[in-house]
Amino acid sequence: MKSIKFISIIIIPLLVLGLWSIFSKSQAVDAGRLNQSIFQDSTKNKGKNMSDKIVKSEDEWKKELTPDQYYVLRQKGTERPFTGEYNDHKEKGVYKCAACGNILFESDTKFDSDCGWPSYFSPLAEDRVIYREDKSHGMVRTEVMCAKCEGHLGHIFDDGPDPTGLRYCINSVSLKFEKKED
Repeated sequence: MKSIKFISIIIIPLLVLGLWSIFSKSQAVDAGRLNQSIFQDSTKNKGKNMSDKIVKSEDEWKKELTPDQYYVLRQKGTERPFTGEYNDHKEKGVYKCAACGNILFESDTKFDSDCGWPSYFSPLAEDRVIYREDKSHGMVRTEVMCAKCEGHLGHIFDDGPDPTGLRYCINSVSLKFEKKED
């Protein structure tokens, strides 16, 4: 009887997660497959991407960020799909890290991916973001983080449009928008 409970509680959910990751539409960016060294764990190069790193205690972050921002940026959470402020946002300007103000993406690189989160095909510059392998939730993905404060932004996938073929799938709550002045 215990083995049946084990199978139904542990094995079946793991099987479902494994099958979902195999048959899902998009695949996480794999550094080896794409042969691009920028997708390796760039958090090991702390301090080399940006000269003005921000280091704060978790208590300091909790005081400065909203509970939703703290959950996503510091605890690596995810906002629900299609609920974020910038999912359908079309204004011209730049998207900054909500925690530190680092300019991350330009509106010209934003596209409609129908995934439920704002998507960009490229960051403003490669030194604005860092990457780390993420093995959570029964799958392997590449996490995208702010290079200045190491806040969690989202993940990168290889099903984006030209010119890069990449989709930076980013949580709205981790961003602040600054409108371009005419």
